[in-house]
Formats: sequence, structure tokens, C-alpha cells
Amino acid sequence: MSKALHSRHSKIFLNKLRKQREARQLRQADLGELLGRSQGWVSYVERGQTALNIIELREWLDALGVEFLDFLHELDAELRLLEALRPRAKPRLRLAKSVLGPPPQASPTVDQVTPGAIPTTKPAKR
Repeated sequence: MSKALHSRHSKIFLNKLRKQREARQLRQADLGELLGRSQGWVSYVERGQTALNIIELREWLDALGVEFLDFLHELDAELRLLEALRPRAKPRLRLAKSVLGPPPQASPTVDQVTPGAIPTTKPAKR
């Protein structure tokens, strides 16, 4: 399943679809009959198990007597409100390279060590 079907935005959309049906006092079976679909399909849509394409959404709203563009404008306003209320992550501070200084020097590789040179490291204390 797509993550988009279970997003906060999708939940608002699906809730709005269900409330439009309930406002007209229609059961899922009634709406399914108007759409030429089964009650189970209406249930799947309302629960987010099946996505509507734009044409199906228009037919769904038409069956409910809801103006397509009015529905979309209302949905857009609700989603924008959700976005305005959602706390945003603080942007990470990016430092300029000059502030960070030169990159750290890497340890010499085996090829870069002079043959016969013995690294001078102290043994670890126990």
C-alpha cells in the first residue's frame, strides 16, 4: 500500500468524503448503488484501502450532489490549515567552508610510508 493513502492529508480527505455521504443520510450501500458499485467498494474507499482517481472522485461527488470544485476548494483550505498548524523542523545550520577550516589530514596509506620506516607509537598502558 502506498504511504500516501495513510497520510494525515488523506485522512482529512477521506473523512470529508464520509461526512458528505452521511450529511445526505446515505448508507454506503445507497452510495454504491448510485455509483454502480458495491457497498464494499465504498467502504474500501472511505477506509483508505482503495484510492479514487480524479474521475471517480467527480462521479462520487456528483452522486452526492456536491459541486466538484467547491469540494476541492474546501479540501485545499483544510489541508493548508493543517500545514500551517504543523510544527516545522528547524533548518540545519550550514557553515561556510572557510568557517570550518581545512579538511582534516588523513593517515598515510601503506603506499605512502617510506620503506623501512617504523611508526612511532607508544604501547597502550594496561
